[in-house]
Amino acid sequence: MRIVITGGCGFLGRRLALLLLDRGTAQGAVDELVLFDNAPSALPLPDDRRVRVVSGDIADRDTVRALIVPGTDAVFHLAAIVSGQAEADTDLGYRVNLDGTRAVLDACRTIGSAPKVIFASSLAVYGGALPPMVGDDTALTPQSSYGTQKAIGELLVNDYSRKGFIDGRALRLPTVVVRPGLPNRAASTFASSMIREPLTGKEAVCPVAPDTVMALASPRGVVASLAHALDIDGAALGDSRVLQLPGYSVSVGEMAEALKRAGGAAAYARLSWQHDPTIQAIVGSWPPALVAPRAEALGFKPDSGIDEAIGFFIEDDLALQKTLAG
Repeated sequence: MRIVITGGCGFLGRRLALLLLDRGTAQGAVDELVLFDNAPSALPLPDDRRVRVVSGDIADRDTVRALIVPGTDAVFHLAAIVSGQAEADTDLGYRVNLDGTRAVLDACRTIGSAPKVIFASSLAVYGGALPPMVGDDTALTPQSSYGTQKAIGELLVNDYSRKGFIDGRALRLPTVVVRPGLPNRAASTFASSMIREPLTGKEAVCPVAPDTVMALASPRGVVASLAHALDIDGAALGDSRVLQLPGYSVSVGEMAEALKRAGGAAAYARLSWQHDPTIQAIVGSWPPALVAPRAEALGFKPDSGIDEAIGFFIEDDLALQKTLAG
């Protein structure tokens, strides 16, 4: 089986690659795994003859057509400009997040075999006045360019699937915590930094109020969901190829308390609070609670809560994170 992962050198792409190489798919073993990104990986990649790493521009159609060639069975489209950067640089956000998605879908269409495409969407497709819990049936009212770009991507996945060009699935990912690696320009980057940095002996600043509630999922849980999306039958999704993944809700203050439980008073003391109204406004527009009956009926599973997510980080990433942090 030949699989392409765009954004393959990012933390989710890398972890997904490790999982697929280890366990294969319901369709069989992985024969070739192409990891595409715009820059080398900050984290070590597997030393495996089946892995090929390619660098380039996701919005360059010739580059993407050379990546997604006949014989490609599946594409995980994870490459994106993150929320804060997409909001600050409108042209770059639309070029990468919209033009890049169209380049991927059109390359898949060109090979004529309707490969499976798993598109990473986001809670940022929601916004404004929201019901207490949001899910598949909640209207899309994004309040950021990033959310708008993801919403358009969902519609494209549905349309290309309807026409038989691809066998698509668009997964709305909760905010992923705790991410390994370094802070980025995503509005949500603090949610990982406020736990990750104190556990590795570094200072961290939280820019939102403690009573801010977020809907989260762990990297381990999200990667398992991405892999599971590849294995399910597309026909089971019906008319909509979009799924809200399950997540758990927690306040930022409760996240700080969970940090104290995991790392003790010393780790907790490394966390400070400095309000940023721009970040607060972006994060405050996201849904605080999720309902995902369709995804759960198809076998997607949520984490139990923030303590489990921090435990996963300690098991999976803390040792490597300490190396990266110096």
